[in-house]
Amino acid sequence: MTETFAVQDCLSRVRSGDLAAANSLILHLAPLVQRLVRNHLPRRESEEDLMQDVFLKLLQKLDSYQERAGIPFEHWVSRLTVRTCLDALRAEKARPEWRFSDLNAGEAEWLDFLMKGQSTAPTRHSLEAKSVVTRLLAQLSPPDRLVLTLLDLEERSTQEIAQITGWTRPMVKMRAMRARHKLRQIARERMKEDFTDS
Repeated sequence: MTETFAVQDCLSRVRSGDLAAANSLILHLAPLVQRLVRNHLPRRESEEDLMQDVFLKLLQKLDSYQERAGIPFEHWVSRLTVRTCLDALRAEKARPEWRFSDLNAGEAEWLDFLMKGQSTAPTRHSLEAKSVVTRLLAQLSPPDRLVLTLLDLEERSTQEIAQITGWTRPMVKMRAMRARHKLRQIARERMKEDFTDS
């Protein structure tokens, strides 16, 4: 039988500076915060970083929390988490995006390679590949980013990727196909923006 977590007792200990209580509170809230962060995760933010931001804000704003009858503490935490995610999404939109026309010849060659999944990688230097990966793949989800990096940039086999990730080989191929489709969509959006701006 599992013990019920005594939230209010833990909160009063955290407010008095008890670090062990703060760790217990974070462990108790981690599944809730993680689920909400995953549902509202900006493309360029890592899940761990955003969760860390949430817990930092939670500890900073803890004194402003007031217990209300019938409303659990987790409700307040949920609102704080969603607000933190929305702030990160707004900040991401405010940052200028790269455009297709910003790529140099080597970067464009690597982009073409990533999107089409050709059998041989471009002969350009890996610095250009890294630049494209940083600018383009950062906009994909972590699994999409991982499969294209392993398959196309590190030139690993689907069997190796299956062993690394725990996915089946058909799943690796499916993820790669979907990730390339997303890359094409992103590239088309960038080109469309270029034509609109010109």
